[in-house]
Amino acid sequence: MISTKFIQISNATKKINWRQPKPKLTPMLILGIDPGTALIGIGLVNYQNKKLFLKGYQCIKTDPRASTAERLNDLFDQLNRVIKKFRPDLIAVEDIFFFKNLKTAVKVSQARGVILLAAAQQKIKVCEFTPLQVKQALTGYGRAEKHQIQQMVKAIFRLNEIPRPDDAADAIAVAICCAHSLPRA
Repeated sequence: MISTKFIQISNATKKINWRQPKPKLTPMLILGIDPGTALIGIGLVNYQNKKLFLKGYQCIKTDPRASTAERLNDLFDQLNRVIKKFRPDLIAVEDIFFFKNLKTAVKVSQARGVILLAAAQQKIKVCEFTPLQVKQALTGYGRAEKHQIQQMVKAIFRLNEIPRPDDAADAIAVAICCAHSLPRA
């Protein structure tokens, strides 16, 4: 025989919260890099709880009178100092997608190689993004103009002016793109 009697567990009308509290995500420090030979843009962005915070930006400069090998060595040394000082969780680097000038493409590729080597030696994960991906992440349009990207960087961080030089703003944009590509929790 099946019993149809219900057992009352409690008289209290207590509201049960079935939602689990959202876990606080650990901050992710992202070092965005816009590779080049004369100027290498650096942007440091903190990403926490789906919010972005600009920690700083700068450009690494190399001596235009130095040989290519000396410039790459200088880039390596300066970048290692930045990495050791800030200990980013990720390094986001703009990838080479299209160049009209082959000579420039080769030099930028060499700089990218040095950047990737510095990251690998420090055991920091590298995320690479094409200019198209960066533009898409910031403006929603992959063919956006450079000034539109810079304006979005300014707007996202509520800055009074666009970060200068342009390479620094580009590096910040790469870091923002990286943050937007991270898995959502």
